[in-house]
Amino acid sequence: MKQSLQLRLGQQLTMTPQLQQAIKLLQLSSLDLQQEIQEALDSNVMLEVDEAQSDDSSNTDTAHSEQENTSLTADSQEHNDTGLNNNSSGDDFTSEANADSIDFENTQNDIPAELSTDSSWDDVYEPGSNYSAGQSISNSWSGDDSNLFENNGKTEDSLKEHLIWQMEMTPFSDTDRMIAEAIIDGVDDSGYLNQSVEELLQSFSPEDEIEAEEIEAVLHRIQNFDPPGVAARDLQENLLLQLRVLDNDTRWLSEAKILVSRHLKLLASRDFATLKRRMKLDETKLAQVITLIKSLSPRPGSHISDDRPHYVTPDVYVKKIKGVWTCELNADSAPNIKINQQYLNLVKGAKKNSDMNSIKDHLQEARWFIKSLQSRNDTLLKVSRCILDFQRDFFEYGEEHMRALVLADVAEVVEMHESTISRVTTQKYMHTPKGIFELKYFFSSHVTTASGGEASATAIRAIIKKFIIAENIRKPLSDNKISAMLAEQNYKVARRTVAKYREFMSIPPSNERKNIV
Repeated sequence: MKQSLQLRLGQQLTMTPQLQQAIKLLQLSSLDLQQEIQEALDSNVMLEVDEAQSDDSSNTDTAHSEQENTSLTADSQEHNDTGLNNNSSGDDFTSEANADSIDFENTQNDIPAELSTDSSWDDVYEPGSNYSAGQSISNSWSGDDSNLFENNGKTEDSLKEHLIWQMEMTPFSDTDRMIAEAIIDGVDDSGYLNQSVEELLQSFSPEDEIEAEEIEAVLHRIQNFDPPGVAARDLQENLLLQLRVLDNDTRWLSEAKILVSRHLKLLASRDFATLKRRMKLDETKLAQVITLIKSLSPRPGSHISDDRPHYVTPDVYVKKIKGVWTCELNADSAPNIKINQQYLNLVKGAKKNSDMNSIKDHLQEARWFIKSLQSRNDTLLKVSRCILDFQRDFFEYGEEHMRALVLADVAEVVEMHESTISRVTTQKYMHTPKGIFELKYFFSSHVTTASGGEASATAIRAIIKKFIIAENIRKPLSDNKISAMLAEQNYKVARRTVAKYREFMSIPPSNERKNIV
């Protein structure tokens, strides 16, 4: 093969450090962005927090401080009707970077005179002050327990630590204590013992001379620990342990014990006709017995957890002011930074020498960082306003009026790449009068209507949920019936699609929704 030299022309995209930084900031959540800004402040001497503007803004925004400090735990996202984890079929979430997705040419080179605010609650209200309008309830008491809503019903100890503490307060022999520790190690986070007595017996060496009867005796003592029902080996034993601690004067207690010990499978299958015959109770009395059983906890260990709540800070606020919907960024989501004026004057007045190169490099990095932040805020606000325009009916009337929307629709309006829209809507949250939603919640796939139009999958799910809420609990709606009811409203939804949407909303099938209570 003969070797030769050839000249070729080609083009390729070069990711500059500034563009990489801008893309990185664009996809960060509010908490990650705060950490990134703090790292930039620690590493770059040319950056500083604009304390003056923070103080001015905190005085003007005091009336809205309660709303702007709104936070929501991850476990309560279901309260938004599964609005935070909507996967839209047909959306192409590409990860390729596009240099045109962030326009640095149109960004002002000068530092803006008005910047965002950075104010914490303690800057305005001192802890321990009396409760007043616009003030967090947690500040209406003095002391260290400020997170009252966090601490309500929770402990800082794990379930295992809670059981060990009770074990240490209980008089055990050395052998029984060793058995108790093995049993507690076998209790999972739900409060169930996931090991049988035989398996526990095999975990001890023959030299210990421990018998199965000793393990059973220690297990019964641990089952008297708090919370009631802990260390149960199955649901039936758990319910019986909880019924055992109830006051003997509790109404329908004896009937509930009989039902759980003998007819739990009939209750699980919702065979109420057989239950009434076996229990020799009429429908009203049986309903009261079932109500008592429903008051028990199927997972007793879930009430004791050392998990701290995970908060969601909204990035954007949507409000209706004088009949007009407005969209604005959360100024408190990130600290406000600026160029250090003293160092800037030092650079301007210095002669060209190698000693100033480091400071000049820091100055250039600081300017790019501020421009990247400004570009992130502009892009986030532009996309949020576009979503507001597309989904105005949702904000006015609710989920049933959600429009079908994909990333390409927003990308076309804001003239950006779909990858940019995907980044800016990931882990970004919008505070609305109807709750806090991730921006991706407003994107959903299309469902064809009988008239040839399109409907949002989110709206279909809301209608299905409305049907199920209004159904007769004695004769719940089947998936086929729900599909027929949707067809009457000109929505072409197959039975299997109804089942998929129902499972997405964690709604059980019709045979499990049947009840007499």
